[in-house]
Amino acid sequence: MSLEHAILGFLQYEPSSGYDLKKVFDTSVQHFWPADQSQIYRTLARIADQGWAEVEVVRNDDRPDRKAYHITDAGRAELRRWLAMPLPPEPHRSADLIRVFFAGQLRDEEALAIFETEAAAVRAGLAQYGRVPDLAQPYVDAYGDDREHFFWFLTLEAGRIAAEAHLAWLESVIERIRAGHVPPAAQRHDANACS
Repeated sequence: MSLEHAILGFLQYEPSSGYDLKKVFDTSVQHFWPADQSQIYRTLARIADQGWAEVEVVRNDDRPDRKAYHITDAGRAELRRWLAMPLPPEPHRSADLIRVFFAGQLRDEEALAIFETEAAAVRAGLAQYGRVPDLAQPYVDAYGDDREHFFWFLTLEAGRIAAEAHLAWLESVIERIRAGHVPPAAQRHDANACS
């Protein structure tokens, strides 16, 4: 997914500054698409350069001037084009699974610590999913309609289900390691050792 299209999606609801958009990301889609402030500002500049948004400078007497980005007809057309087209599959990469793949080189206690740490992180993430509806409520109240809300909350459902499945797998691995189901390490000869 491109950050450009996420921002266009939010700009269709109301003109926004980079600061406004950061708050929107943090209260709506952060559970699957986080964005930092500098990414948002760089992307807004690209969107404006492509003609997908126009910039309005809003003067403030007691604060710095604010740049409000308004989506253009070209931006709406680009968002609609992107929404309707099939997305190419993204290659799945997981540093965690690379670590699991080579974890046979660790002692059982070391491997167990990896899985327990990951399980704790997933549990914390699941707790965060539980807080998303409350965090998002002001955004839900202000924008969209019941149809859009239905699709918004499908993203939360997908994340929660994926996290629950991942946690079930982690807990299964932890149980097998604790029960002693891990085969012992084989004796290996170091190919580089001198004889």
